[in-house]
Amino acid sequence: MSYPTHDAPDVDVPLPRHHARPRHFPEGSPHRSEWVGRRVLVTGARGFIGRHLTDQLLEAGAEVHTLVRPDSRPPLRAGWTEHLRASRQACNLTDPDDVRHRMAATAPEVVFHLASRVEGTRDADLVGPMLEDNVRSAVNVMAAACALDRPRVVLSGSVEEPREPGEAPSSPYAAAKAAATGYARLFHLQWDLPVTVLRLAMVYGPAQPDSRKLVPHVITSMLAGQVPRLGSGRRIIDWVYIDDVCEALMTAATHPGAPGLVADIGSGTGISIADTVPLLAELIGYDGPLGFGAIDDRRHDRALIADLAEATTALDWSPLTSLESGLARTVHWYRSRAAAAACDG
Repeated sequence: MSYPTHDAPDVDVPLPRHHARPRHFPEGSPHRSEWVGRRVLVTGARGFIGRHLTDQLLEAGAEVHTLVRPDSRPPLRAGWTEHLRASRQACNLTDPDDVRHRMAATAPEVVFHLASRVEGTRDADLVGPMLEDNVRSAVNVMAAACALDRPRVVLSGSVEEPREPGEAPSSPYAAAKAAATGYARLFHLQWDLPVTVLRLAMVYGPAQPDSRKLVPHVITSMLAGQVPRLGSGRRIIDWVYIDDVCEALMTAATHPGAPGLVADIGSGTGISIADTVPLLAELIGYDGPLGFGAIDDRRHDRALIADLAEATTALDWSPLTSLESGLARTVHWYRSRAAAAACDG
């Protein structure tokens, strides 16, 4: 089992019908007025982050268009339904002509490029797919934006990207994300594209479709009375709640200080998996074995803590959701879904 930095926005699974409503914007929030009628394009809109972001954009009054993979979708899971409030076009993001055609047809004012292959394994076979899905697709989106009227572009990066001079990436995923960030800097410097990269820490929350990820794996296992399968638990994680991530993405698309910015988005603090799992067990009321040591740890894992200096000073953004509160909301969602599934059965 692997735990990538954040969840693949292009996972082709729709949200459950019991999906928790997104956070309403507070009175006086600029999102209430800045998004009304604005044309927005979201890639990777079927994934965890993309689905939540699409909901919040629609709630704010935006006209949302989405690009999704052209390959056939898997059968819907019981209790899950399609998202029908945003237009959807199939697009091969690794094909520059297809991307340029789809973006020209939409003429977006803002582009959120969230589609990404997210795998934390260190297999050499992943280098090529990561290059295609995480670098070439980002370059195609930015090139198409330059060919239009240079809409605001927000890319999802990763705190796994190397920071120090001479630091090597720890995985094909980290290398690809770092390359995409490098191209974003190029597009901004040479061709004045108003692009922003948000390097996301470990995103979690309700309706996370990939049950292999740590939080949904632990919650669903414990709710079923099963022992999770975990590594040593020594890894330090910077957890950030999905609503805070969506707020950061939307802020990066509107804030005057965002173009050209590369900023970390997380909590700015770390907690070990060994300390996170007991919090979930307490919220669930699970008193069985916690499952540490059932699988091997990944090679070269290290603490990856977001540095919030840029996000705080340039975007006026900071996370609002504590880990305890976010985990409680997440557990409540999974428990409610399990109860609804039992009633439907």
